[in-house]
Amino acid sequence: MPSVDAGGCGIHYTRAGENPDAPAVVFLGDLGFGAWGWSWQYGALAGPCRVVVIDTRGAGRSDAPDGPYAMADLVGDLEAILADCSIRTAHLVGCGLGGAVALAAARQTNRAESLTLIGTPPSGEAFDPDPLSPDPTDKSALRASTTSLLSAAFCEREDAPVERIVEWRGEEDATPAAREAQLAALDGFDPEPLYELTLPVRVVFGGADPVVDPAAGRQLAEELPNGEFKLYPKASHLVTVERSAALNDFLLGFVESAADH
Repeated sequence: MPSVDAGGCGIHYTRAGENPDAPAVVFLGDLGFGAWGWSWQYGALAGPCRVVVIDTRGAGRSDAPDGPYAMADLVGDLEAILADCSIRTAHLVGCGLGGAVALAAARQTNRAESLTLIGTPPSGEAFDPDPLSPDPTDKSALRASTTSLLSAAFCEREDAPVERIVEWRGEEDATPAAREAQLAALDGFDPEPLYELTLPVRVVFGGADPVVDPAAGRQLAEELPNGEFKLYPKASHLVTVERSAALNDFLLGFVESAADH
């Protein structure tokens, strides 16, 4: 797994796909999550696209310097990885905190070709970190958090990967201190004025998201000049897991259309 030095902080990432003519897709993870959060998307998009999954500063194999982290730090980490991968522009896909980083990157840099914002808050105030914030050393707390981020119907399926996710979270998720350092990046987060973001944007939500109210996501999409809202009514926050096949098809179609934009 390669890494890059971003202002003295080692940021790890995983990449696949070497075709320089293929669109580049970069995945930005949610508060506290390791790279496991994109396990259902990585393989599906790695064929048609060049794919990069970032271990957010403070989680996974990336360094966890003392906080607080500023949004500029997380955007700088993204820019350092794009430079390391020789990627000039990319389609940014973010969940929760990662979506906020994607929005900030689109505001502050010319690196974004499109944005897919999954369960993403329109401001720091619209984000409830509690469902994402168990003690990663407490398996019962991790299990309760994980099931709260998935619909009850999905968790009742025999093939539901709840225990696998619990194991991954115990291995990869940020410590409570590092998670608080990440959360600080959302303090005062406000990507306004949204009318200046004219690139293609898709805002994706589960109808039962406990982290960000889907109504806030719909409003975010409506305020973006080229924004559209996609709702999976029966899903919770982890649309990436619950509706992975449908979401992957949606992402591939959007990236293809945005590349022609």
